[in-house]
Amino acid sequence: MNEKARIGCIGVGQIGKHHLDNYKNIPNAEVVAVADINAAELSRVADLYEIPAQYADFREMLARDDIQAVDVCLHNNLHMPVSVIALEAGKHVYCEKPMAGSYVDAEAMYHKAQEKGLKLAIQSRLLFEVETKAARTLIDQGLLGQRYHARSYGFRRRGRPYVDGYGTPTFVQKENASGGALYDMGVYHIIQMLYLLDNPQPLRISGKVYQETEMDARRRELSDYNVEELGMGFVRFAEGVTLDIMESWAIHLDGFEGSFIVGSQGGVRLEPFGYFHSAGDLSFSSSVDLDEFDYRLHNVQEQGDIYDSPQHHWVAALQGRVDLLPTAELALNTMLISEGIYLSSILGREVTAAEVREASKSTSIQV
Repeated sequence: MNEKARIGCIGVGQIGKHHLDNYKNIPNAEVVAVADINAAELSRVADLYEIPAQYADFREMLARDDIQAVDVCLHNNLHMPVSVIALEAGKHVYCEKPMAGSYVDAEAMYHKAQEKGLKLAIQSRLLFEVETKAARTLIDQGLLGQRYHARSYGFRRRGRPYVDGYGTPTFVQKENASGGALYDMGVYHIIQMLYLLDNPQPLRISGKVYQETEMDARRRELSDYNVEELGMGFVRFAEGVTLDIMESWAIHLDGFEGSFIVGSQGGVRLEPFGYFHSAGDLSFSSSVDLDEFDYRLHNVQEQGDIYDSPQHHWVAALQGRVDLLPTAELALNTMLISEGIYLSSILGREVTAAEVREASKSTSIQV
């Protein structure tokens, strides 16, 4: 297809403007409409990005036959209801992470997309980083052997939204966001590791969440901060595969060692990137020229822009130039794992995937 993908954006807040900035750099995309309940900001953003149509009610935008897909850029607990309405209207949906505020809501989104035969993508930017592509290449060539364990790590020393100086209070309120560090940062790293493990089925989950690091008292009171700043987890998958998780918004340390995946023949650390393997009595710790690798993907393998970013990939999939990566399936299992950590933390024990599914309750906000 040579026609541009015609897209409507629902939500013009911090994330919405970030998505609009990205679409400006994608020649194959055309944002033709935006929707938001904040009339003043809607008008300002529509003028700033030269978007011809604006709607106070996103349903009016969905009624247009000339819009192929929508980009949902709202708070977590609005992801499911708005995405389902968009899918019901026959639109493909690209949704900001996390997939939803709860597993049961994410599952509803996934099943609705399957029922309607429409594309559903969840923003998963780390899948399109060169480090992930390099690790995937090593795996596809069999250089890790049988993969058996991965580590999903994300670090900020003091990077909690609003209370540490950026963002709005809604990011740290369960009624809007459902979760903290795990839902904000952790989903990126967990999805990345699930992708490199070929999305195994979670069986049992244990974990603990914390809110222990002091914060500015005035901002704590203003924000009604009630989510976790540190999430820890351990997941047992089918076939004996395991994953450990540590995701920090705030902790008294200078950094974590970073995410990795190990197999019977080799291991990969993502940041800084390294490949580790043995040959007899020799142990190799290998660095990689990632710039040359990226150059060859574009100029020898001739991938073009189809894996340049989540939105480049989304637009290419809408145009039929590439099969969509299974970000919805990966994000759904990520929701299961994250909610399993929360449930385990409450109960003080390991929980089964079946328990998580049974206990999951909708957190969606009526629209």
